[in-house]
Amino acid sequence: MRESSAVRWARRIVLTFLTVFTVVPLYVMVVSSIKPLQDVQGAFTWFPSHVTFRPFVDMWHTVPLGRYFINSLVVATCATVCSVAIAIFTGYAVSRYRFAGRGTFMTVVLSTQMFPGILFLLPLFLIFVNIDRYTGITLYGSRLGLIITYLTFALPFSIWLIAGYFDTIPRELDEAARVDGAGPMRTLFRVLLPVAAPGIVAVAIYAFMTAWGEVLFASVLTDQSTRTLAVGLREYANQAQVYWNEVMAASLVISLPVVVGFLALQRFLVHGLTAGAVKS
Repeated sequence: MRESSAVRWARRIVLTFLTVFTVVPLYVMVVSSIKPLQDVQGAFTWFPSHVTFRPFVDMWHTVPLGRYFINSLVVATCATVCSVAIAIFTGYAVSRYRFAGRGTFMTVVLSTQMFPGILFLLPLFLIFVNIDRYTGITLYGSRLGLIITYLTFALPFSIWLIAGYFDTIPRELDEAARVDGAGPMRTLFRVLLPVAAPGIVAVAIYAFMTAWGEVLFASVLTDQSTRTLAVGLREYANQAQVYWNEVMAASLVISLPVVVGFLALQRFLVHGLTAGAVKS
């Protein structure tokens, strides 16, 4: 059925509005990052009267951005690797085997996504403090504590996505591998994982983005030495002034890894997120 001209125009108007709504904040960020501080603090102008790239140099000295960058990279990478590894084995078991409590397990996993994350902030804080008190294992204020926290956020969705993706892979591949003498682990690594690569990449992107930009838990569960980038941006403001141009420059720089990774892997992300919706 052909679309009417009214529908086409309505779609164009909506898409134009969404594009402007998305691009304008990014433009303001870029323009503000190449202005002198006194220009940023004044009335906003769409075009800079003086262009300077000094904020991209000064932002590394105003706050210890390099250390925060390493903290974010370590935490996000470890949380992503652990989330993908656990989700692969769990999704494989859920998809290929029938066991008692399978439905209940998946329901419980999914239900954890229905609660606001802030509900877990105080319990996690108390758990970390008590673990340190009774075992000597430092989780509060450490990278390990933050990795465990982000792992609990990313894992439920990762399990559901990978299990759904495994469901789309014909079981005849498993049977053919079994006939050739392959065990469960060899079947998983040699047969299923290459086919499920788009779903695994989608999970990795989701887990990394979740950990990279999270602010609330990172601001409570870290200290000065383990602070992440998203939290460290607050330090560009002091009692005297706010270095808005450096904030914008730092925001652009810390967004680059996620943007570059997303653009490079977006075709895997779209395919991985939609493949589980239709079973063969």
